Amino acid sequence: MPTGRCHCGACAYSFDDAPTRASVCHCADCRRCAGAQGVAWLAVPSGAFRLAQGEPAIYRSSPGTERHFCGACGSGLFYINEEVLPGIVDIQIGTLDDPDAFPPAALIQMADAPAWVETLHTLPKFDRFPG
Repeated sequence: MPTGRCHCGACAYSFDDAPTRASVCHCADCRRCAGAQGVAWLAVPSGAFRLAQGEPAIYRSSPGTERHFCGACGSGLFYINEEVLPGIVDIQIGTLDDPDAFPPAALIQMADAPAWVETLHTLPKFDRFPG
């Protein structure tokens, strides 16, 4: 059973291995809420998702939207919007204990992405901070 948690470990979750899609969203809301150029999401049926520990705080970023995050460390955890994604809990892939288990298959909301996202793959790569 896949599991995940916030940075400090106060909030943890698990889900049955039943995701429906994995993608990286570049919409303005996701970018601003995460402080990142995009957020990788894993869509899991609501009935397969279980909160294992803690009680996440909720930020209602727009009507019908609940962004759940750890109130202690601030890690974004999952997103629920029954109007847009009925019956789905969208989990932030970066919080999975094994994020490689569910690689994104699409980039979405590219109309909102910063132009430089298109060239990220051309940048130098370092295993750790460059010297």
